[in-house]
Amino acid sequence: MAFARKPKVGMISLGCAKNLVDAEIMLGSVLQRGMEITTQPEDADVVVINTCAFIDSAKEESIEAILEAHQLRKHSENQRPDQKLIVSGCMSQRFAKELRQQMPEVDAFIGLDQVSELGEIVEQILKQRPTPIDRVSSDNGEVDLSFADTRPTYIPDYDAPRFRLTPAHFAYVKIAEGCNHPCSFCVIPQMRGKHRSRPLQSVLAEIRGLVSEGVREINLISQDTTYYGMDLWPAKAGPRQPIDSTRGPTLAVLLREIQKIEGEFWVRLLYTHPAHWSDELIETIAECDKVARYIDIPLQHIDDAMLGRMRRETSRVHIEHLIHKLRAGIPGVTLRTTFIVGFPGETDAEFASLLDFIRRTRFERLGMFKYSREEGSRAAKMPGQIPAKIKNTRYRAGMSVQQQIAHDVAREKVGRELKLLVDQPHIARSEGDAPDVDARVVLSEAAPVGEFVWRRITGSRSYDLLA
Repeated sequence: MAFARKPKVGMISLGCAKNLVDAEIMLGSVLQRGMEITTQPEDADVVVINTCAFIDSAKEESIEAILEAHQLRKHSENQRPDQKLIVSGCMSQRFAKELRQQMPEVDAFIGLDQVSELGEIVEQILKQRPTPIDRVSSDNGEVDLSFADTRPTYIPDYDAPRFRLTPAHFAYVKIAEGCNHPCSFCVIPQMRGKHRSRPLQSVLAEIRGLVSEGVREINLISQDTTYYGMDLWPAKAGPRQPIDSTRGPTLAVLLREIQKIEGEFWVRLLYTHPAHWSDELIETIAECDKVARYIDIPLQHIDDAMLGRMRRETSRVHIEHLIHKLRAGIPGVTLRTTFIVGFPGETDAEFASLLDFIRRTRFERLGMFKYSREEGSRAAKMPGQIPAKIKNTRYRAGMSVQQQIAHDVAREKVGRELKLLVDQPHIARSEGDAPDVDARVVLSEAAPVGEFVWRRITGSRSYDLLA
């Protein structure tokens, strides 16, 4: 197929911020090959669906997006029967064989190892329509479109040009890929491989560039940000080994280097694991004024029997001691966590223990997941699978408790002056609110988007604040 104009590529990216960074790398490779990016699917010569496969609802959303994209090119007013459809992301990585059989309408399924090759793959697909299990020839050999659910070992080229999909004033910076944890409910290590830290200088170079472009919020992400650098130590670091920067790079070292970067910005920690916190990291956050007083630390449960079945590598005593140290060592810190309800074998007493822990600990931010039985996980084979009705009841009970806590936390801020980052003229966020997942601050007077402002909190409305 010959093009008298530049081919256009459209993308729908689903799932978490880590997936979004992969999408930005893919679109960057498209621009490198001289193609254009469009936000209008009907204008695209190639549509890419970047999928998520974390839980059942995410897989369903991904499948619906694929089928809808196919229907639009065949049955919409602006039919594009020649439009190509590519599926990427975690679902493509995990279910490649099954999807190739069940969705022959898809032109190619590409894996996580291929995120930086999308531009080349698009070129080849536009030249010839391969079957979804074929390899596509290229000038440098072959582009493999027939990978088979292999565990990735790649380290993405984070230094390659990216096409940012976030607003101009905040960005996600991925500091590692993969995960070493054995959580029995999760298949992420099977999809994304072992933990592989990004070189420190590469992270710093990206952040310097973003700050110079006017970015005011840097969100550090990976499957476990607190494990950053530990895979590079001379001896591998286990969950119980002391975390000490004298042994090699750590998250604390990275944060202190980020602190030296000139400019006004926040750096926020997302996806930390309770097993890898250290006194050094707590002290670093307290001493670095550019590091947001905000800790995202998914705990999943508090009952020791449940933590053991989940293979969380932590205990109730460890978690309670860590929370005490975080709040004592980082004054004014906002703690965000998530819990799973309805995990196999969870008893009424174990769930009651979790509710009591939530009431007493009073997390500023909290979310809950109903356990999703993931094929290939250890938990999927466990006895004592919980009926959906009980999961739903426990979810509602847990969120009801947290809703009251969140409302109390919001009311306690009334009358205070807070530094806010403006997302829209009348919408901002505080230091204690991550983008897309936490509360908002509604402004009575418009403020410049992408800038910091100081405003007095005048009231609260449900989870949100008024200023």
